[in-house]
Amino acid sequence: MTTPTDPPSTAPAFIPLEANPDLMTSLLHTLGLSRTLAIHDVYSLTEPSLLAFIPRPALALLLVFPVSAAYESHRLAEDALQTEYNGKGEAEPVVWFRQTIRNACGLIGLLHAAANGEAASGFVESGSDLERLIRAAVPLGPAERARLLERDEALARAHRGVAERGDTTAPDARDDVDLHYVCFVKGRDGGLWEMDGRRKGPLRRGDLEGGEDVLSEKALALGPLKFLEREAADLRFSCVALAGSLD
Repeated sequence: MTTPTDPPSTAPAFIPLEANPDLMTSLLHTLGLSRTLAIHDVYSLTEPSLLAFIPRPALALLLVFPVSAAYESHRLAEDALQTEYNGKGEAEPVVWFRQTIRNACGLIGLLHAAANGEAASGFVESGSDLERLIRAAVPLGPAERARLLERDEALARAHRGVAERGDTTAPDARDDVDLHYVCFVKGRDGGLWEMDGRRKGPLRRGDLEGGEDVLSEKALALGPLKFLEREAADLRFSCVALAGSLD
């Protein structure tokens, strides 16, 4: 499903990224995130025994879901009340990337996970492409950040190398794909932020205490569970978290 807010057909296009934790972890490690972190499947957002399998703290949570009519209706209504985001610089509580590359929502979600919170402050390897990208992006506004990603050959090469290794046959980069990624992170201000490159900017969903991560009861209630309540008619979603590696 395409909408007026999607990148135009003439925009740069990437092969869609499969929602596969091993592939997503490989991409992050290739870019320069510490191998002490990994992407994990989250099998339930409400069952404590299943949540217990995820190492804590969880540094980011990504939802993967079909772009339904209900989602688009809510997104457009909420965005109509928002001003266009123009944040930049060290004072930003989160680093947000606008998506201007077609089919790159998985990559944008992973960048949001790695460029924010504890992941960014303690787990980005010195001298890596990820460190270079974050450092270059911070002083830029959203439009300039988007162009930075569009032109980065190392980012495109790393994404292509992983996207082509999926368990299913990779679709063409120009295909229309209806699955979308949204990332939840804890910002430097202690807030829970919904990060989506198709929105007008990052969305602050509420306050978290110092010891609460994105899988805490409060964070789940403020963000992912409220999000999924609106999509009750369509349960084709999956969820992954960025947390400590089990290796």
